[in-house]
Amino acid sequence: MKNKTLLASSALTLLLSIPCMNAMASDPIDADDFVEDASAAGIAEIDAGKLALQKSQSAAVKKFAQEMIDDHTAANKELADIAHSKNLKVSTDEELMAKAKEFALKQRDGESFDAAYAKNQVMAHEKAVALFQKGAKSSDPQISAFATATLPKLEGHLHMAHDLAATTTTVKSNKKK
Repeated sequence: MKNKTLLASSALTLLLSIPCMNAMASDPIDADDFVEDASAAGIAEIDAGKLALQKSQSAAVKKFAQEMIDDHTAANKELADIAHSKNLKVSTDEELMAKAKEFALKQRDGESFDAAYAKNQVMAHEKAVALFQKGAKSSDPQISAFATATLPKLEGHLHMAHDLAATTTTVKSNKKK
């Protein structure tokens, strides 16, 4: 079981890094790459949040998950509107990312799920913050403005994810004693 969980975790980490690879390859990121990567990451966050609402036993995890669903849905709608006005393609790679998250998170239930979800949210939001920092430097004024305006919310999500990870780890550790 540990090997299965380790394999799922490794696959998840690799797949979550795929949309950010374009962002890391160039500085600043071009509008097309930003739209594709940001939309994929946003949809994956929405799907992971929906899974957390179904599987979590924790009110704090469920509250965080609902906020991720609400915030990333709003951001993706705004990004899709910008992309449409520029004839840019919104990502379709989100299915692969969502399936990877779902696979890894489905391996666990209860407190184990909550800790895995929180840890995943820290990693995902660290990558999202890095992507949006690059997007803020885009030569496209609309992309730059969107990334700059969205970045503080993502930084807040990252802070919340760190707090959630600390709480879910603490709860799990305390129950073992």
